[in-house]
Amino acid sequence: MALWRAYQRALAAHPWKVQVLTAGSLMGVGDIISQQLVERRGLQEHQRSRTLTMVLLGCGFVGPVVGGWYKVLDRFIPGTTKVDALKKMLLDQGGFAPCFLGCFLPLVGALNGLPAQDNWAKLQRDYPDALITNYYLWPAVQLANFYLIPLHYRLDLEQSDNLLKVGTAVSMGLGCQSELKKTSTLPFLSSL
Repeated sequence: MALWRAYQRALAAHPWKVQVLTAGSLMGVGDIISQQLVERRGLQEHQRSRTLTMVLLGCGFVGPVVGGWYKVLDRFIPGTTKVDALKKMLLDQGGFAPCFLGCFLPLVGALNGLPAQDNWAKLQRDYPDALITNYYLWPAVQLANFYLIPLHYRLDLEQSDNLLKVGTAVSMGLGCQSELKKTSTLPFLSSL
């Protein structure tokens, strides 16, 4: 409990820095979960550079982009009524999610060392499945998120949940294609 209070104090004093570091940490934890629990690599075979890549992706892209988006969205549609939450969810899922995925997937491809032509082909192949998969779950999650959670907590809690999932899924694509194809029920993940 003392650790949580210290985290909350740091978040209040330096919200942007703490949220970006949290995003990177959670992306790294997601990769560790992927390598150790899904891929079962063990400590000797753990790819530290892949984990570092995920941390940098979280700190340098996902955290700042998602955190900035929630701030813009809250300014654009202030309020916490059910109607406000619905408007935010529609804008988030109709505008932000397609753009975010369109940037995120090629960034992951580039970090995975794909040449530009292969990265473009991969984006064209995977983007529709990624977006459709997003729409299965996230509208309901975001509706609850925008209605129930205040902005300063939303950035933190939403990033925590999203980033563990994203970190695990993306890191799977960065290093365990064969294991991923065996275990994934999501079409776009099996092609990472």
